[in-house]
Amino acid sequence: MGDRRAILSGSTFEESIGYARAVVDGDWVHVSGTTGFDYATMTISDDVVAQAEQCLANIGAALTEAGCAFADVVRVRYLVPDPANFEPCWPVLRRTFGEVRPAATMMSVGLADPRMLIEIEVTAHKR
Repeated sequence: MGDRRAILSGSTFEESIGYARAVVDGDWVHVSGTTGFDYATMTISDDVVAQAEQCLANIGAALTEAGCAFADVVRVRYLVPDPANFEPCWPVLRRTFGEVRPAATMMSVGLADPRMLIEIEVTAHKR
């Protein structure tokens, strides 16, 4: 596999489903759709903004382990079951991505667990 390596977060979902939190492939880092679960306790807030903050903390940890940062993110995808829950997250998202300005998409979709109110996926390119 050469330059490819998997990054695991300790989430029980990764083991149960069979995926990695992120995959580093050369200079590219692909972070899986990440929800607001605190992976240490496998608990999740019922507040969408708190979930967005936890999503970003989880993603940030994966990016750091991959050797990059939010400044390297070139693509972000937001998945929300209820589109009305997206706008309350904007200040948190702007704080993280406002200077970076990655390409972005928001989609309204069903998520795997009804407690999940937002899922965020990013792609980064190491500089």
